[in-house]
Amino acid sequence: MSGSLKGSDIVSIRDFSREQIERVLEVAEKMVPIARGDEKSSLLEGRILGSLFYEPSTRTRLSFEAAMTRLGGRTLGFDEPRGSSVAKGETLADTIRMVDAYSDVIVLRHTQEGAARLAGHFAEKPVINAGDGAGQHPTQTLLDLFTIRKEKGGIDGNHIVIVGDLKYGRTVHSLSEALSMFGAELTFVAPPTLQMPQEHIKHIETRGIRPKISNSLEEVIAEADVLYVTRIQKERFPDPAEYRKVAGAFTIDREMLRDASDNLVIMHPLPRVSEIDPEVDLTPHARYFDQAFNGVPVRMALLSMVLGGIE
Repeated sequence: MSGSLKGSDIVSIRDFSREQIERVLEVAEKMVPIARGDEKSSLLEGRILGSLFYEPSTRTRLSFEAAMTRLGGRTLGFDEPRGSSVAKGETLADTIRMVDAYSDVIVLRHTQEGAARLAGHFAEKPVINAGDGAGQHPTQTLLDLFTIRKEKGGIDGNHIVIVGDLKYGRTVHSLSEALSMFGAELTFVAPPTLQMPQEHIKHIETRGIRPKISNSLEEVIAEADVLYVTRIQKERFPDPAEYRKVAGAFTIDREMLRDASDNLVIMHPLPRVSEIDPEVDLTPHARYFDQAFNGVPVRMALLSMVLGGIE
């Protein structure tokens, strides 16, 4: 990927430089009034987003649609492959070729890791990865970075504690690698069977960051500037028995937060199940609903930059 994002596929956070990430966040900040509906924009008027979701989604799918609509564009596609020719056996390659002919940019969520990069080989228009199996979720990472910067005044130097399903969680794979570009201190908290894969740890270490590994949130929560919580993802486990062993391993409640810093920020990519008690929503630490909104201006920024409306 060159300095400009125009015409680029957005597949992995590894494809970005720190400077490109910072530029996306700067553009996203300017998009906030439009995302809130306080200002109007026709920047992408006449443009069409092809939205292909082979997996369930609420925030990612709707925020991409909201982003495109707020900028004057339109969206077509499906949120359930059973309602498309996929149900008849159409291959991903052929679906991509068809949607490529109908749209200006393609957003793809798929069950298989590597699907977005494969789609990029068959599409002439830019492809944006909206999550590929247990692989990467680069646009979630960008909105997470935007949230951290907004809430903490910057990213560098913060201690980010990431807790939950770190093995199958594509969100934390992308996020931890991006945070290493900014020199953040990282601690990974998970049961041993769900710890961060060595591939990602080694990549982080190449940037001079040595993450701490723990299976006890109580031991590290007092040191955290940001607590990034993820759910244990039942749908990713190949063995249901493995899931049952770790389900409910961590629950964040008011009692858990008694030793936390007053300035702790709690984030979650959502949806949550039982890992954050609803009583935490009422504390000044909770930022996960603000985080979800931030997906709109960040995705507005990406769409604008990929389609050439903004350099």
